[in-house]
Amino acid sequence: MKNPFYYLLGILCLGIFPINAQEITQDDYRRAVSYMYDNYNNKTAFNLYTSVNWFKDGSGLWFVDYSKAGKAYKTVDFKKHQVDLLFDHERLAAALSEILNKTIKPTALSISSIEPTENGNYTFKAEDKKYALALNTYTLLEIEEEKKEPENSFESKSPDGKWVAYTKNYNLYIKATETEEEHQLSFDGKKDYEYATYYGWYDIIEGENGERPKHFYVNWSKDSKWISTSIVDFRNAEKMFLLDHSIDSLYKSKLLSYYRGSPGDTTMVHVQPVFYNVNSRKEIKTSLPKATHINSVNTRWSEQSGIVFARYPERGYQKEYVKQVDLNSNTEKTIITESSQTNIDNFNFWSIENKDKIVFLSERSGWRQLYIVDLITNETKALTTGNFYINDIEYIDEDNGIIYFLASGKESGNNPYHQQLYKVNLKGKMTLLTPENKHHMVSFSENGTYFVDNFSTISEPTKSVLRVTKSGKILAQLTSANVTEALSNGWTAPEIFQLTAKDKKTTIYGAFWKPTNLDPSKSYPIIDATYTGPHTQRFPKSFNRGFDNQSLAELGFIVVQIDGLGTSGRSKAFHDFSYKNMGNNLEDHVLAIKHLGEKYNWINTDKVGVFGHSAGGFDTGHALLAFPDFYKVGVSSSADHDFRMEKAWWPEMYMGWPVDESYQEVSNITMAENLKGKLLLVHGGIDDNVNPSATFKLAEALVNADKEFDLLILPSQRHGYRGKHRSYFIKKRWNYFVEHLLEIKPIWNFKWN
Repeated sequence: MKNPFYYLLGILCLGIFPINAQEITQDDYRRAVSYMYDNYNNKTAFNLYTSVNWFKDGSGLWFVDYSKAGKAYKTVDFKKHQVDLLFDHERLAAALSEILNKTIKPTALSISSIEPTENGNYTFKAEDKKYALALNTYTLLEIEEEKKEPENSFESKSPDGKWVAYTKNYNLYIKATETEEEHQLSFDGKKDYEYATYYGWYDIIEGENGERPKHFYVNWSKDSKWISTSIVDFRNAEKMFLLDHSIDSLYKSKLLSYYRGSPGDTTMVHVQPVFYNVNSRKEIKTSLPKATHINSVNTRWSEQSGIVFARYPERGYQKEYVKQVDLNSNTEKTIITESSQTNIDNFNFWSIENKDKIVFLSERSGWRQLYIVDLITNETKALTTGNFYINDIEYIDEDNGIIYFLASGKESGNNPYHQQLYKVNLKGKMTLLTPENKHHMVSFSENGTYFVDNFSTISEPTKSVLRVTKSGKILAQLTSANVTEALSNGWTAPEIFQLTAKDKKTTIYGAFWKPTNLDPSKSYPIIDATYTGPHTQRFPKSFNRGFDNQSLAELGFIVVQIDGLGTSGRSKAFHDFSYKNMGNNLEDHVLAIKHLGEKYNWINTDKVGVFGHSAGGFDTGHALLAFPDFYKVGVSSSADHDFRMEKAWWPEMYMGWPVDESYQEVSNITMAENLKGKLLLVHGGIDDNVNPSATFKLAEALVNADKEFDLLILPSQRHGYRGKHRSYFIKKRWNYFVEHLLEIKPIWNFKWN
């Protein structure tokens, strides 16, 4: 007869970890680890994306071709347009082994800064030393690099070398390099009202009376006749605070602070642009505004002497201006006025001065298109039109007036997230340069003659090719992605799906990852890997994203990513769904997960988890608090749980300004009493991007609401977690879902390699 004590113990253990799934094993964790990013290009997958290095002399490029055998350094000569080995790897390894006095494997060379020499040889760097390689003998000669005197970061020499600008007692001075004659340009500077400095986003101040890190900034015109700089006013600015508990040698925590405004604050750092005529030593007054550091004026010099382009948004990001300021005549004219009833996100402009043109991207038509301004007539017209989205300008051929840009959704039948490269001339004639119906990521040579194109889809492996810019013709194939090892282990690419969004008319997209040992007769919890942005996308467009969530899936989950209404990269109307309404961003996620549950009987929508970082951390907290009967387990890291406690620009861009009741309505802290599921809150103790204060405030609200939750603080970590702390967090996140969503006992001590 069995001992009744052990029988009772078994019953109790069943109560804690019901046997509703097979016991998790070390092999499950081994598979999970094998799909982590650290194993790209050495174990699981190779050449998912190939970066190239363009030779400075314009003669070619070099890159690394990865395989299970190791690394191979290769090159393309622009005269032959064929891929060759850059050198004899065995001979170079032998030469390096001798000169470094250690064994270097031919397949594990680690060199950088490779450049051809005039006599057909190479120079490169290895272990922080520079060598010359003679290819006929494979002898190495160490090159003694000229030790340059460190530049004084608190002064700036004019392009013609005749003047040096610097500060003294918070005022701006210039000095003649020949005579050392000194001239004071500003006179009212003082501590906290400082000329020729700048606001540093990560300027940490130590201690109660600590000093802000010192900075210096001026921008000389190309002809050395003008100086542009700023007055930075800290006098009424408030700080955010941190306590660093992680310093081993200190037994009292170190107080840290930094200047940062929250939404709606007026007590912020302010910045005023100022300009000086070097010859007259006088300030030229303009009407450009003094503004907070989140909407300050950005200036760039024109090719014409004394002409400056100034760009700035109004606070709230509903108006954006580009002005041309003529300091010679002290006149100004507005070139671009952009306005929106919601917000203007990611605005930029480019000048083509030899054609007297300015180009910019705008959503004024309802889609992000390219516009051109004639600087002579001030006339603005559209260069491109249509229901597609231009992601960015990649290169401008100013001599020929041709603009190269990436756009999504233009070609009929294509996935709206896949981008392709186009060119357009100043008359609006547009040409597609990358016709493959895939997602293209490009990198241009410095002179624009060539570009490298990594193209793929989430299920079609990456091809990396060299193309000629003028026509897009493929000149050479550099690499192809190799996932043979992963395929042999049962890996399949994430599955793409689409459905109709909450507006009952718009198609939205997502993808999900499955365990390699999926058993369709079983039931799997589903986890939402969330980041609703709204300034980014989650849809995995390219093959190098195919392993993003495979590690977590290997532990027995379906992992899903979704771009619902309100995210970026599609129409302006699509994006605007989230404006002042970010509390509703997850509704499309709920619809998508239910859709998958109806389609696949092995997806268990009664067991839904969620995780996310930063804004995705807000989503995670919000998921469990706004949808408490749907989302059951969440891991929220480095989250902005209440936008009123965030850095000002991000919420004011997406939640509006002035601050109104909508901020209160979407706050996770005000919803603390709704918690039903299991929630793990994680934050870096010295996060100077998203201050930990909102995580602590949510924790306090959960305590006051008598809600059970878990809290992990990583005392030494900032917004991103590094090294051992990153591994610890990943392990904690994996096991939180294993324990609370799979409801089985996790393994803590598994191997990371």
